[in-house]
Amino acid sequence: MDLGLSGLKAIVTGGTKGIGRAIVETLLQEGAHVAFCARNAAEVAQVAADLKARGHAAHGFAVDVGDGAALTAFVAEAGAAMGGIDIVVANVSALAIGNDEAGWKSGFEVDMMGTVRLVNAAMPSLEKSAHAAIVTISSVSAREIDFAAGPYGAFKAAIVHYTQGLAFQLAGKGIRANTVSPGNTYFPGGVWTQIEQGNPALFAQALALNPTGRMGTPQEMANATAFLASPAASFITGTNLVVDGALTRGVQL
Repeated sequence: MDLGLSGLKAIVTGGTKGIGRAIVETLLQEGAHVAFCARNAAEVAQVAADLKARGHAAHGFAVDVGDGAALTAFVAEAGAAMGGIDIVVANVSALAIGNDEAGWKSGFEVDMMGTVRLVNAAMPSLEKSAHAAIVTISSVSAREIDFAAGPYGAFKAAIVHYTQGLAFQLAGKGIRANTVSPGNTYFPGGVWTQIEQGNPALFAQALALNPTGRMGTPQEMANATAFLASPAASFITGTNLVVDGALTRGVQL
């Protein structure tokens, strides 16, 4: 299937590792122009160089999405560099698991407001696009109470609600908004490799919960994201696509 992404312009936050990097690479492989950001300037430069060596011209920016002014400036610079914005993918999370006030504050600024500010900053460009799409990355922790109950789960749930609200509000403008909710996703340097090394009992417990016998991969999450972002999904809006290998058991009505 041709997703129809060739020539479209996409912004991805948190694009240097894991799911975010897989999204960046998948969109590029489908012919989209991509601007991405992450906090670590050295990692941004390295990923941009790696992509260039493979024939992809992606624009990398060092940005802390918890900094509203910096995030807004990134969107403006990225849009100018690409000549517009058709797609925004809000991927960054503070991964705030602790139930302390600092965790709630960081989760709000990064997960929630990082998503809201990204969308708001891109909206003037999205309104001019013939294929405008917003994809937010939530989590199965938004659907079920698990070890990430607290800031992480609460704000991931809020992102689903926010995105479905956008879908309804923006449908008349031809702007689609959908969410991807990944299940446990394993990749080198990711949170689950850290848990595997630091808390093997929790890792084994989490792995045993999935009837597939494994965790997901960043590429599997990126495939879902690219589809929802693409013109091939032109009549899909307001959807929360759970990609979890049947990990969760709640019925989504």
